[in-house]
Amino acid sequence: MITINNITKKFGDKTALNIESYQLKEGEILGLVGNNGAGKTTLFRLMLDLLEADTGEVSINNILVNQSEQWKTFTGSYIDNSFLIDYLTPEEFFYFIGKMYGLSKEEVDDRLLPFVHFMNGEIMNQKKFIRNFSAGNKQKVGIISAMLHHPSVLILDEPFNFLDPSSQSLIKKILRKYNEDSGATILISSHNLNHTIDISSRIALLEKGVVIKDLENLNKSAEKELEEYFNVDDNIQE
Repeated sequence: MITINNITKKFGDKTALNIESYQLKEGEILGLVGNNGAGKTTLFRLMLDLLEADTGEVSINNILVNQSEQWKTFTGSYIDNSFLIDYLTPEEFFYFIGKMYGLSKEEVDDRLLPFVHFMNGEIMNQKKFIRNFSAGNKQKVGIISAMLHHPSVLILDEPFNFLDPSSQSLIKKILRKYNEDSGATILISSHNLNHTIDISSRIALLEKGVVIKDLENLNKSAEKELEEYFNVDDNIQE
């Protein structure tokens, strides 16, 4: 499904990414974890052809992302609010995204129904532009827009950011159900270790741009090893 070969990326003298080989199978939910500066967002931007690699290549369904636009038809992504058109209302933005994928307004409305609880009455029919929404509601608009065309590959950078606890729980359920129902391959990065362990079938740990651990996560089997790596200790004394 997704193959990374000999990818490197430097910013000045700093090597942000150096991945010799990595493959992701169809239908997996990959959680990408690592401390600040580990290279998570850089990797996602390279995968989406938003950055040019110094060496190497990324392919999605055997399509090289930097040589063809075809992969975009079945890939959805949300990295940050630069993906939004913030002078539109959410309705206008969703209909615009739908039009890009050949969806009618009626089809878009139908596809928004699974997100009604997630939107919590704060997104639609508010008569205001996206730029005037809270960071959490902008996040919701971005995630929903990435899923609107029912992509078979979904890439979300820090999807739990800015969301309240109820919305974090809901988006985990939505992503799990979407994966189960569609067989989509989902990639998320997050600083929230608990949420990542909850949702991921596989976890990649990045450190200074290198994948240092690639862990299966059946029944949260990666939890102990990750907590040890990040020195998580529930018994820390203040």
